[in-house]
Amino acid sequence: MRTKLEAVLHEVNQVLLGKEPQVRLALTCVLARGHLLVEDLPGMGKTTLSHALARVLGLSFQRIQFTSDLLPGDILGTSVFDRESSQFVFHPGPIFAELVLADEINRATPKSQSALLEAMEEGQVTIEGATRPLPDPFFVIATQNPVSSGGTFALPESQLDRFLMRLSLGYPARAAERALLLGEARREILPRLEPILDHSELAAIQALIPQVRASDALVDYVLRLVEATRSEPQFAWGLSPRASLALLAAARAWAFLANRDYVIPEDVQAVLPSVVGHRLRERADPAGHGGGSLVQWLLREVSAV
Repeated sequence: MRTKLEAVLHEVNQVLLGKEPQVRLALTCVLARGHLLVEDLPGMGKTTLSHALARVLGLSFQRIQFTSDLLPGDILGTSVFDRESSQFVFHPGPIFAELVLADEINRATPKSQSALLEAMEEGQVTIEGATRPLPDPFFVIATQNPVSSGGTFALPESQLDRFLMRLSLGYPARAAERALLLGEARREILPRLEPILDHSELAAIQALIPQVRASDALVDYVLRLVEATRSEPQFAWGLSPRASLALLAAARAWAFLANRDYVIPEDVQAVLPSVVGHRLRERADPAGHGGGSLVQWLLREVSAV
């Protein structure tokens, strides 16, 4: 299993050049059964990452392009009257896929954004009074451009909290961009990617993640991190219990990828910025996108022992 996970990382890194840490975090998010938010400028590889993960993990894939005129029914599906059977027939929307790319999610209105809330939290959707289960596994990768871009709607805190992690890919290093310029187009490489894991193997790995041992001392470290956000004056609000569960789950998955069956403080520190950065705000600027400086304060000031 671990050999196949390394193969997954290798294949995705062949497509998304020079982004090894971000690719490892994205796979960590999948193994921890979380959803991923990728925030960056257009053209940085957000969609490429989603396509590559879907192909190497053998997941069915749907892309939803979020726009200002997108309606919830365009995401979830709708019932259409069938003349031959004289009854309404449900036509599922693109949400009924194993990996859903919600592209430029912050360009849709809050009403359309909220169509993902039940799906991301409960793995099901309620449409026209009927509850319909989503595929298992079910994984959402949402991309968004910075809110400073025109025509965007900031995601509310309730929606942000549904994402286990938020990543930023950033500009590639010079060597990676040189290889990108001289190599094949990414759109030509993607179709050649073959599935490395099947559904049963992915499910088996995901089932192993909660078994990765976290000592009492390690759990106490997580608690100190969370409690600091609730008591220190620079935080607009503290991390929720869902955030602390997410932090421990991500740390377990990170440790598993490092070929360990136990969590160490460095695992928590490795995933902390991605797990809590989008959940924190500075008291002086509660409407801003801060969080990075608060995460650095946590890493610096909260003792791991």
